[in-house]
Amino acid sequence: MFKNALLALSLLLLAGCASSGNQTLKDQSEASVSQVITEGVTTQSEVKQTFGSPMETSFTDNGLEIWEYSLSEVSADAINFVPIVNLFGSSASGKKKDLTILFDETDVVQRYSMTSSDVSHKTGLFR
Repeated sequence: MFKNALLALSLLLLAGCASSGNQTLKDQSEASVSQVITEGVTTQSEVKQTFGSPMETSFTDNGLEIWEYSLSEVSADAINFVPIVNLFGSSASGKKKDLTILFDETDVVQRYSMTSSDVSHKTGLFR
């Protein structure tokens, strides 16, 4: 019994975690972002100072600049550690956060959106 418990604990400690994206979003929420960004007031340089360089930039048809930040953090699900079952696929789940900011022609925030959603990645028979 003790060996089984030790094995289970060891497997949990080895459980894979992965994150990609802008780590400044890790502790951010819609409420905390609204305290940092004010539409019509916050400038592009202030956003860059707070969140760093964006992961992506693009432009609207009329030339307004859009900055996009994202963070995805996932960890392996327990099913990955079940002998034999794990031969048929794998599963990971976690959170994804996205911050999209639209700047006007004077480099001031015109609009922004902060979202957080659950994500799941499955392979093999677990799809």
